[in-house]
Amino acid sequence: MRPGVVAIVAALLTGTLVAADRFPAAGGDIEITPIIHSSLQIEHAGKVIQVDPWSVGDLSNAKPADLILISDDVGHHLDVKAIAKLRKPGAPVIITANGKKGVPDGIVLANGESMDAAGVRVESIAAYDIKPGAPEHPKGEANGYVVTIGGKRLYLAGVTECVPEVKAVKNIDVAFMPMNIPVERMMPADAAACTKLLKPKVVYLYHYDQDYASRATNPKARQQGVPGGITIAQSLQQFRDALKGEPIEVRDGRWYPN
Repeated sequence: MRPGVVAIVAALLTGTLVAADRFPAAGGDIEITPIIHSSLQIEHAGKVIQVDPWSVGDLSNAKPADLILISDDVGHHLDVKAIAKLRKPGAPVIITANGKKGVPDGIVLANGESMDAAGVRVESIAAYDIKPGAPEHPKGEANGYVVTIGGKRLYLAGVTECVPEVKAVKNIDVAFMPMNIPVERMMPADAAACTKLLKPKVVYLYHYDQDYASRATNPKARQQGVPGGITIAQSLQQFRDALKGEPIEVRDGRWYPN
């Protein structure tokens, strides 16, 4: 295969680091760089936070992390190889209750707890299912996070429905919300309704193409499509349409290869 063709194929299979979005904040802009699925890089005042780093994404330009946040214990959230690649020596890794097997020196931050890590205020928010069905996300096993930097509050919801703990989150500047979770959890209307309750100034959808995540690690994985039989593009448009007229900016993170 010719080198140019190899490069094209590789680009289709892996996420490519996109340009950072900037948000004014005390002490300098916050820079947010989507990487892949629920993986992103946050920078502020020389400090780097990596969220759910995943080797499927293009990490070649990702920066070494002062702090790593892990939202769940499955491979596309807790990727030991990606953590080792991006972790500065001694940098704290905040993990979920089941994450110790992957990161023995990780800091378990239980739902409802908060701490300062690497000079960053981090709050753990419950992330779990309401509707029954596989794959299950039981209460207490996964985390969302609120991160406060530069006087701004960023909410990283993780994989969750709009549970009471999510509805209680306040004063969010930038939110990252999941969508299209199997068995019709957080469908576009649900994700939009939850976003309206949170009232962030800016919202990114993430973790919304579950088939991509499956085939990235197992090309033979059965493709389920979006619950309800719509396409990914249609689900994104439905979310945008549901937020029309709201004082909330919807930003496209371009999380997945075209």
